[in-house]
Amino acid sequence: MTRYIIRRLIQALPIMFGITVLSYLLMTAAPGGPTAALALDPRLSPQQRQAAAARLGVNDPWPVQYLRWLLGDDWMWVDVDGDGILDEPGTRRGVLRGDFGNSYTYRQPALQVVGERVLATLELGLAALLIGLLLGVPIGVISAVKRGSWFDSFARVMAVVFNAVPIFWLGLILILIFGSLLGVLPMGGRCPTTLLGGCPPVHERLNYLLLPTIVLATGGIAGYSRYLRASTLEVLGEDYVRTAKAKGLRDRQVYMTHAARNALIPLATFLGPAITGLLGGAAVTETIFSWPGLGRLAVNSVLQQDYPVIMAVVIISAIATILGYIISDILYAAIDPRIRFS
Repeated sequence: MTRYIIRRLIQALPIMFGITVLSYLLMTAAPGGPTAALALDPRLSPQQRQAAAARLGVNDPWPVQYLRWLLGDDWMWVDVDGDGILDEPGTRRGVLRGDFGNSYTYRQPALQVVGERVLATLELGLAALLIGLLLGVPIGVISAVKRGSWFDSFARVMAVVFNAVPIFWLGLILILIFGSLLGVLPMGGRCPTTLLGGCPPVHERLNYLLLPTIVLATGGIAGYSRYLRASTLEVLGEDYVRTAKAKGLRDRQVYMTHAARNALIPLATFLGPAITGLLGGAAVTETIFSWPGLGRLAVNSVLQQDYPVIMAVVIISAIATILGYIISDILYAAIDPRIRFS
């Protein structure tokens, strides 16, 4: 298993290289370029803007810009005043050493800005993932066991509804009902804005977590229940399940011990990326509920043309996705003892 994981990580290196090249190409092709946000500052003179563009290296050829972004410029001399003369050594260490540059909006290192919002994203994403698994998996298994019953029909209809309803519409409806009309739940935010020193522990502000968790978990409940139902129906027709029934085992033992574990194997395909996808944030849900996570940060950064933060979120999300597929393979071996990696 260890050798397999190491081999997969080595294979991921060229993938990450391709992602960095494509991401940087898209950033440089964006209208306005990295200096567009600086141009909106009325305090900067044309000479200061030209010097800022020189420090950022946007006037260099594209391969040089990419290498400076990836490897840093502390190994080369740079033009700091825009006069075309190399004045002094650079100061950036590059993405490979954790330096994405300073945020244009927050005037802080981009990685620090992202790090301040990771906890909020993990909090919301983990809550939604747990709710999706705790409800979706049992619903799928029970629907398969009671195929054709009223429970099965109701679960399938609700799964289709949850998949069809747009997240933004569901979020706004819940805010309207529980926040505006009934007034029993807050309409947004992670905690009361009047608090100083940060948000209290989660158990003291569950009312703020409830609505965004429900909205984010609906897709997981619908997806997990449908896949578990189909997988369980396939497993229930296998010979070993019929043999277990013929031996006189109780239905609960047959379904939960012999059938459910094998039905969970396809779930590993989605669970790995879902776990690491927590770092990517939920842009729509976080924006609707004013949740201070990575998804909302990414949306605001795109609107503000804050390219260092955008690139930090993109690269972190790409790394999380690659690790997610590796976790899926590990879960296959954990769930199915027939699978072994040599």
